[in-house]
Amino acid sequence: MAELVVNQDKVTHKILMELIDLCPFNAIEDHSGDLYINSGCKMCRLCVKNGQGVIELKEEENKPQVDKGLWNGITVYVDHFGGEIHPVSFELIGKARELAEVTNHPVQALIMGDDIKELAEELQHYGVDQIHLYEDEKLKDFKVENHTAVFEDYINKVKPSSILVGATTLGRSLAPRVAARFKTGLTADCTILKMKENTDLVQIRPAFGGNIMAQIVTENHRPQFCTARYKVFDAPERGEKFGEIITQNIDSELLNSKINVLNVIKKEKEESISDAEVIVAIGRGVQKEEDLKAVNELADLVGGQVAVTRPLIENGWFNAKKQVGLSGRTVKPKLIFAIGIHGAVQFTAGMENSETIIAINKDENAPIFNCAHIGVVGDLYKVIPELIEKIKGGELNV
Repeated sequence: MAELVVNQDKVTHKILMELIDLCPFNAIEDHSGDLYINSGCKMCRLCVKNGQGVIELKEEENKPQVDKGLWNGITVYVDHFGGEIHPVSFELIGKARELAEVTNHPVQALIMGDDIKELAEELQHYGVDQIHLYEDEKLKDFKVENHTAVFEDYINKVKPSSILVGATTLGRSLAPRVAARFKTGLTADCTILKMKENTDLVQIRPAFGGNIMAQIVTENHRPQFCTARYKVFDAPERGEKFGEIITQNIDSELLNSKINVLNVIKKEKEESISDAEVIVAIGRGVQKEEDLKAVNELADLVGGQVAVTRPLIENGWFNAKKQVGLSGRTVKPKLIFAIGIHGAVQFTAGMENSETIIAINKDENAPIFNCAHIGVVGDLYKVIPELIEKIKGGELNV
């Protein structure tokens, strides 16, 4: 692993004090004039960039090397249930097509299950070059053991350079197991993905409670694994049939599992803010629970759902399923009102891809205005009633 090396001969009292103030983790200490890095260090490297040569990053010697030329393609794991493909899989196919343009790699889809040929054929309408199909009655129900075995078999045969998995319940269970088998990294809940010409996948996600955006690159291992939430990327339009379905076979003995599925009970379909086209999101600017009456009225008028930031969940006013952000749901509606929300990255990371963002806040310097398309500086207790009256009077059409 890389380590930080302190050049004590370059340490001055001024630089030491500056680095102590700079470190967000209180990991730098003054030991009688010497600079000491304690166990709180998270290797964020701020001290390396701003330390005037006092602190250097020493890379690991004899790093493992990988022949990147042997790994080819960007694979999307296709998550499906009950004869329907999860929408996040289409979104990842769209992102895979963008990434593939940089390296001229093929876009591949991996789908496994029982009697799913029609689903594989549906994928041909979304610009996938190769659809790798594993069919077996032992794959009818999701069992992490046999699905991991199939994934491992696929990687050994095809050797994809990058693998994108939806951050669904199944994807979050499967991806880390497969990544561990290949001793490679896994970056969870990516919000941005970029591709280098040398096929390194730049995986960007909020880290340390959303205080920084971490760029993670798996330079010396293949395949590269990441997961992404639903509603982060754009799905391609359904088009003409394209691509080849490749039927893969695997030793049936590898599909044996100690898990027996006795019954599958479908949850009742519930209204989710992730699927809403209009959202009225509120934050700590709403001072009392009884003030929600006006918020609900606005939401009803615009045909939207109410969503909230974390403080309102902690107040006990809403169910956690209504929370937008890193620790809540990711949304991408056509229109979102951000009312009384300061705009910390923990929230904006979950809604910044919305088509139109209208922010209402009395603090003109609130970060929410940095991502808003329309900003209204004003007291929500005055702005909301005015909005309601104008919509009712036909002066505003939403």
